[in-house]
Amino acid sequence: MRARRDSVLLAWRGRALMLGASMGAIAVAASAAFAQDIIELDPITVLSTKLREPVIDSLAGISTLREEQFREIAADRPAQLFTGMPGVSTEATAQDPGTAVNIRGLQDFGRVAVIVDGARQNFARAGHDGSGSFYLEPELLAGVDVVRGPVSNIYGSGAIGGVASFRTKDVDDILKAGERWGVSTYGTIGSNLFRGAGSVFGAVRANPNVDLLVGGTYRHLDDYKDGDGNRIPNSGQTVATGIAKVTVRPTDGHEVKFGAIHYDADWTHGIRDLTSVVRDSNAKNTTTTASWSYSRPDDRLFDFRHSAYWNRVDVNTLVTWLAPPAGTNNPANYFGPVGSRAGYKLDTFGYDAHNTSRFDTGALRHELTFGGDVFSDEVDNRDPGGYGDGYNPSGRRQVWGAFAQLRSRYSTWLEATTALRYDNYSLTGTDFRGGSVNASGDRVSPKFTLGISPLEWLTFYGTYAEGYRAPAVTETLISSQHPPPAQFIFQPNPNLRPEIGKTKEVGLNIKQDDLFKAGDRLRIKASLFRNDVEDFIDTVSGCRFTARALCFAFGGFGPPNWANWDTQYRNVAKARIEGAELESSYDAGGWFVGLNAHRLRGKNLTDNEPLAKIPTDMVAGTVGLRSPDRKWTVALRWAHYAAKTMEDLPASATVDQAVGSYSLVNLHLAYQPTENVIAALSVDNLLNETYRVYTHQYNSAGLTVKGSLRVRFAGAEPRTGG
Repeated sequence: MRARRDSVLLAWRGRALMLGASMGAIAVAASAAFAQDIIELDPITVLSTKLREPVIDSLAGISTLREEQFREIAADRPAQLFTGMPGVSTEATAQDPGTAVNIRGLQDFGRVAVIVDGARQNFARAGHDGSGSFYLEPELLAGVDVVRGPVSNIYGSGAIGGVASFRTKDVDDILKAGERWGVSTYGTIGSNLFRGAGSVFGAVRANPNVDLLVGGTYRHLDDYKDGDGNRIPNSGQTVATGIAKVTVRPTDGHEVKFGAIHYDADWTHGIRDLTSVVRDSNAKNTTTTASWSYSRPDDRLFDFRHSAYWNRVDVNTLVTWLAPPAGTNNPANYFGPVGSRAGYKLDTFGYDAHNTSRFDTGALRHELTFGGDVFSDEVDNRDPGGYGDGYNPSGRRQVWGAFAQLRSRYSTWLEATTALRYDNYSLTGTDFRGGSVNASGDRVSPKFTLGISPLEWLTFYGTYAEGYRAPAVTETLISSQHPPPAQFIFQPNPNLRPEIGKTKEVGLNIKQDDLFKAGDRLRIKASLFRNDVEDFIDTVSGCRFTARALCFAFGGFGPPNWANWDTQYRNVAKARIEGAELESSYDAGGWFVGLNAHRLRGKNLTDNEPLAKIPTDMVAGTVGLRSPDRKWTVALRWAHYAAKTMEDLPASATVDQAVGSYSLVNLHLAYQPTENVIAALSVDNLLNETYRVYTHQYNSAGLTVKGSLRVRFAGAEPRTGG
């Protein structure tokens, strides 16, 4: 079986190489196809070092999405944004609009820090759909930055897997230079039953020192059908959002910004006759932020930012159907009778501050950054029946840290970054016996990166970085019986130790302009990494009795044997995740191509078992054309994902967790007759393939066609003078 799997992997790797060679041939043969060039700046990021730099120059595995990519993807849900992004996957279910981000095989309970406008999204609860979901509407977004690995440990505590940072629309995303006011409207309608969305954003520059933005979105999705025409029950949802921002510049170099986002979604979870309960659900996610930043080119001593935020996610459910009792298994004992209500709320309060000073010593140029951050998670579970409070217990966790980072550069060919971060946490709550639980810990984590550019267009880098993640409230205090039919017992573990991620990474960046013709651009980022995670926290199951035959009656698991099994979050001595990633693009103005890929492996070194959350191998390509007048753009996006067989999963995995390989083809066509009007047609799953994304609960949608129209109105600044 392993030999067959290896042959499959070799086959798709061969296809990837042939695709790359074909794209290269296209690049050489068609370099003169269009005479007109397009001028585009490299996206800027601060995610790796808190210092502004082009993504291609950053010495880390970073991927970004900006306005053009958002239009091409035309996402209904956040999970679609990450299709084809190397090292990144998601866990989601069709019956919940929440999304969990997986970076390099790590996810859940803060291993990936999800940040929206500087505010951490720490919502996490135990379940089958990822224990670290966030709720966000794609139409609100103006940018997404993802950094892979703990190289961004100065960006916040816990992110041993990486950081996914989302920036929502602001005034500069609506108004162009010289405009005083503007309104951006958007509408889309799609097939595969019905899917539709709309948005309106208004912005005004009240004066040169005050900006205002307000906006809202509405999205309704019916249940969808997979490639075989099977309707996925309760896969529809309705989402409404509102956003407001105020920016004030009180004096030269200073900027104060206030923001608020409210997200409100309704959906139904569960399927009659297949699950024990069906519940109507609602999620409200409210984020408020306040920041003060200062930066001036002539001030080398101070360049700072202070940011405070509050995020609340409140999920409420109403039981609308229960399976009839089967023997001693009565679902009402867990969820309450029909009409029962329950709620789960998590409040996160946080503050972040840092300052960068710049100075020189001889031929060396330095940037010294000091900073710190603190956040507090408060969990409140409201379940009159008591089941939910045991499964996702109430409690409080407080985490804070401080860091120092020095980046030094010599000439144009040498760059070194050294950083130290101190983390401290405390956790309080109550175990299932009613006893008080208190846990705490702290650690210093180092980071060092060295970059060498032997040629102007080529940079090699190497990094060693450590990260520290404190156990979450749920991991520590969970204590409940799983609902029927699998009625095993979850046991708390107040002795959980924090995880420590230690990553070694080498990579290269290629940045070449005017390669085949004036104005073209080649960008390549490639890396190899190994992340050794000490005291990795994983779910461990075992028989409660010395006489293990009591747990294996009738030849395996199943009623009435589940009650003899315990499951607990425990520390594994060490887990290892390693892999390779590639992200590349070539843009000749009139046409463009791209090729991304990753190969990831992970295992528990204690028992040599595979880790459950390692994404499947992936290769993805993009081919696109632009008309000479830039009014028409067509892009074809293709992604192939390898199978995940039982051999690739831990021994405790079930057959339904394995998935087959699949290829996903999406087509995007856009027409922009003026700078303020864009009409687009998007076709998702062009080949109508039936597939299920690994770790997703249901098949994804079949062929889906979406048409959209974006229109912008704006008024210029009034003229002054004679």
